[in-house]
Amino acid sequence: MTEDLKGAPREQGIQWYDHEAGPLVRPYAMTGGRTKPGPTGVRFDLIALVTLDVGTLGTVDDAAFGPEHRTLIDLCRPETQSVAELAAGADLPVGVVRVLLGDLLELGCVTVSRPVPPAQLPDERILREVIEGLRAL
Repeated sequence: MTEDLKGAPREQGIQWYDHEAGPLVRPYAMTGGRTKPGPTGVRFDLIALVTLDVGTLGTVDDAAFGPEHRTLIDLCRPETQSVAELAAGADLPVGVVRVLLGDLLELGCVTVSRPVPPAQLPDERILREVIEGLRAL
């Protein structure tokens, strides 16, 4: 045993970055070293909406979920959330949330939808012609 800066005993091999926070968990440890969201190849944009499928959730073995998976499930339970909102609510990096959501999607626990993109604006030339037509009236 060694002592930290404040004189408190500390075990060899355990590095504490903040006295109250405890040991640091690297993001790749939460995803098992994976960086892509599963073999489905789904791309989770920041604005993609994630909805919990409560019916499927009851059929999945609870051992399949880690604590981070459960956090995301709890955040989705009351309402649909975007990927960015889930990352902020879970206090996790977006890359980690994307991988964890890929796991939940493969298990059928969540559905992912993209919001309807805003309508494309008409060509400026057409708008000018409409304005000139209105003025001609």
